[in-house]
Amino acid sequence: MLESIYIGMSGLTAYSKGLQTISNNVANMNTPGFKATTPRFADLFYGQEFAPGQAGTTSTTYFGTGVEYGYASIDFSQGEIRQSDGDLDLAIQGNGFLTLLDGQKAQYARTGQFVVGDDGYLVDKVTGLRLAMLNSAGKPEAISLTDKTINPPVATTLVQFSDNLSSSATDFSIPNVVVYDGNGDQHTLTINFKPDNKIFPGRWAVTVTDENGSVVQQSALQFLGGIPEPGMDRIDVTMTPTGGAPFTFTLDFSSGVTGFSSGSVSTLKVASVDGYGAGILSSLYVDADGVLNVGYSNGQKLELGSVALASFTDTQLLTQQGNGLFDASRASAPQYTTSRGPGVGQLISGAVEASNVDLSTEFGRLILIQRGFQASSQVISTANEMIMQLFQMRGQQG
Repeated sequence: MLESIYIGMSGLTAYSKGLQTISNNVANMNTPGFKATTPRFADLFYGQEFAPGQAGTTSTTYFGTGVEYGYASIDFSQGEIRQSDGDLDLAIQGNGFLTLLDGQKAQYARTGQFVVGDDGYLVDKVTGLRLAMLNSAGKPEAISLTDKTINPPVATTLVQFSDNLSSSATDFSIPNVVVYDGNGDQHTLTINFKPDNKIFPGRWAVTVTDENGSVVQQSALQFLGGIPEPGMDRIDVTMTPTGGAPFTFTLDFSSGVTGFSSGSVSTLKVASVDGYGAGILSSLYVDADGVLNVGYSNGQKLELGSVALASFTDTQLLTQQGNGLFDASRASAPQYTTSRGPGVGQLISGAVEASNVDLSTEFGRLILIQRGFQASSQVISTANEMIMQLFQMRGQQG
């Protein structure tokens, strides 16, 4: 009967650990990225050899010795995707894990809220681990924004025009044409067109003046049959900014410009201007393809790389580490890919994944754990009463 007490105690121990598992699930019902665990129990047996009566043969009889808490099975079912107000809050709709780097060691998470750390890397707010991107070799690495906070200027090289410059107009100007020099400084130009067809029909005198009213350059534009004449449909303009180096850009009338008569009304306009001034980092976001984009105050954008998502052959070999992290030391090497790649779901920005704890399921398990604990304690009480009866019998015989 002493064995029965030990068996009952094994039940108390196992169900106490099961209660601990359920308690942990319930406590983390509002923890982002938390995955519930299911308690698993295993029966205990030991064997004893005995002689059945035939020479040279042995047999084994097995005795039950109770129960043990086997392990906690992780439930990787999808948690609810909830919108957040952070552009760098990331969640995964489907399978896969975000890859976070602690030096050279990788940890994995289902969701995270990221910011730019003091060292220029994207780090998780809670753990401080660096978010990994895929490099050119398809391996995860942390990407620093230290040298990407400023977008250098690019001088204007091309100004393209479109629409009609009426051949019967007497004067036409396009004001507020903005160009940039090599230092990123902005210059606002006015481009004036006046007929100059006394010698060459269809010719226009083109005058470029700067914001101070100073003439930058005068050139000629020639139309032939209502379209710019090849060879005279592009004008190179050279500016020398105060304190800066000269730069040259081209006024291009070769495509989409006509010179037909439309009375005094001309619709000629600037279609596009390249070049821009210096810009500072103004936004960071992850697009629908999982690519990290940097936006600058000058309107330019830069793609830094794709967020690295990891997939595992057997997710049950992952170990929960706290703070929503999973350790993969016991698992085989993961396969890294991008959003919606093989074996992974879609990366969603501006969202976090909620805990997948289901309270109704946990309370159902709680009842079962409670019944098991009560039954084990009843076994111990009964065995104890039987032992006491034996002691009383021995006392009466004495």
